[in-house]
Amino acid sequence: MLLLVVGVAGVSLSGPLMAAATAVPALAMSLWRSGLGATSVAAFAAPRLRSDLTAVPRRALARSCFAGLLLAVHFATWTLSLKYTSVASATALVCLQAAWVVVLARMSGDQVVPRVWLGIAVALLGVLVISGVDLTISARTLIGDVLALVGGVFAAGYTVVGGRVRSELATTTYTFLCYSTSAVLLLFACAVGRVQVWGFDATSWLLIIAVTVAAQLLGHTVFNHLLATMSPTLVSMTLLLEVPGAALLAAVFLGQAPPIAVYAGLALICAGLAIVVTSRSAATVPVEAPVD
Repeated sequence: MLLLVVGVAGVSLSGPLMAAATAVPALAMSLWRSGLGATSVAAFAAPRLRSDLTAVPRRALARSCFAGLLLAVHFATWTLSLKYTSVASATALVCLQAAWVVVLARMSGDQVVPRVWLGIAVALLGVLVISGVDLTISARTLIGDVLALVGGVFAAGYTVVGGRVRSELATTTYTFLCYSTSAVLLLFACAVGRVQVWGFDATSWLLIIAVTVAAQLLGHTVFNHLLATMSPTLVSMTLLLEVPGAALLAAVFLGQAPPIAVYAGLALICAGLAIVVTSRSAATVPVEAPVD
């Protein structure tokens, strides 16, 4: 239970911390988050990582790198969305990844119980509410909503691919390969786009480190650990607390107070996702921890 509290706090801090890092470009934040995450995993698993990497099957290596590509796009779009829309809206929309995992499972031929589709419909109604309200604010805010939705789709793909690879690889081996691939691809994107990745002020570096510690290590990594010892349904339900948690932190520390109608949309998304994660059948792909 203590780890659950730590994990929720970590992922809830992710959006507000990245939104506060206004001087750090989205691609640069994504790069450092991936790179420092990979370095931390390598330091933790150093005694056995080299031997594990040499034993990785070719198919598992390819899938791990593909998961890293999906993760890189997720980080880039999710972080960029925070530059355009509120933390509350972006967090709720990216958390729809739990629903997209089910959609991808159905596209792969798995059977999904009808109640799951009801949950997805309720969550999408929440999306329409939030997007409609944000459109009345500005077209720029709506762009942020779209970016967050795209980030959730790629996060779902990362979850599905990762779930299949983890049956062949240790968590640390897979995580290192995935984070490293993401970091390399994001570094290339920064180079092509001539994005600043160095020379930030002390506050910006502290925020980069805070995002890595909170979102990557205390959030994502803790929940991946809990999935080995607790029910995925319980973990997924607990993760829904990220939506109100991030909204509350953004309101308190960043002064972001979205219109009341946005909170109605948040409630619908949480309710829909709650239906989804409590309706999992044996044929449904397990809903895993988010990557934020």
